[in-house]
Amino acid sequence: MKHTQSRVRRPASSGPEKRSRSSGAVAARTGIGDRWQAWIDHHRHVARESLHRFLATPMASAMTALVIAIALALPAALQLGLANFQRAVAGWDGQPQISVFLHKDARAAVVESFATKLRGDPAIAEVTYISPEEALAEFEQASGLGDLLVGLDANPLPAVLLLRPRDTGNSEKMQALVENLRDHALSDSVVLDLAWVQRLTQLTELGQRLSAGLALLLALGVILVVVNTIRLHIESRREEILVVKLVGGTNAFVRRPFLYSGLCYGAFGGLLAWCLLLGAVLLLSGPISSLSSSYGSSYTLAGPGISYFTGLIGGAALLGLLGAWLAASRHLRAIEPS
Repeated sequence: MKHTQSRVRRPASSGPEKRSRSSGAVAARTGIGDRWQAWIDHHRHVARESLHRFLATPMASAMTALVIAIALALPAALQLGLANFQRAVAGWDGQPQISVFLHKDARAAVVESFATKLRGDPAIAEVTYISPEEALAEFEQASGLGDLLVGLDANPLPAVLLLRPRDTGNSEKMQALVENLRDHALSDSVVLDLAWVQRLTQLTELGQRLSAGLALLLALGVILVVVNTIRLHIESRREEILVVKLVGGTNAFVRRPFLYSGLCYGAFGGLLAWCLLLGAVLLLSGPISSLSSSYGSSYTLAGPGISYFTGLIGGAALLGLLGAWLAASRHLRAIEPS
């Protein structure tokens, strides 16, 4: 009986069932690290493929990048010109100046004492005395009328004190200083040379605003160029996109190669824009140096440095990326498998 029961129980043992369950399919879970590595690998692969596609059609890619470069080089050249203009003006006397014309009968000792007193004034940074003889010699050299001035019985020019205010940003303090100088007994006339400095500042601000407006307008042009180029890329790969979406590819997955293509167009366009600026500077530096040396100046034209290099390439790459994203987001929704 026990032998019979043992034979009956043996088929009911769990050994075969365990082997059967262990031989079934097992669902594996992908960790965050694996998914992150797969995302990085796909980005690396797509970036390499996009660069290869960009270089595979050099003529078409170069034409598009050149259009982007010209659009970027125009506002960058204007900004570079303004920077060189400000650097050139900085070498001149660009600060407001007060000219104090003294009475002609003022004695030299009294004038020297007055100048010493002004040099001790904390509101005045610098005092320069120009004698009547120095003023006449400077006028002869500037006007070229030396022969006519020889016939004069006396020097008609007075002595002048040139004052440079310390606080040039406060017009009220400068006006108060001018009024105090006018009340002095030695002062015949006081002139504040401030108008041309204000005009120069306003002209520079106008140029900066024009540069910013032109940059915004041409940046929009760059985006439109990239949008149209990426749209053509999407249409040429319509069948490939349909296959990817049929096997479960998302819009983000399909969009990724076109984003890298826009990045390539923008980056190469920015590089070409920097090369155009550098070429223009090399072309103009010789004549400008010759012109400045004729005026006794050692001014040289400054070229686009590393800031322009990184700014143009980085800004153009971002514009290309934005244009590609706009084009891909709009046109990929219209491509769906039926």
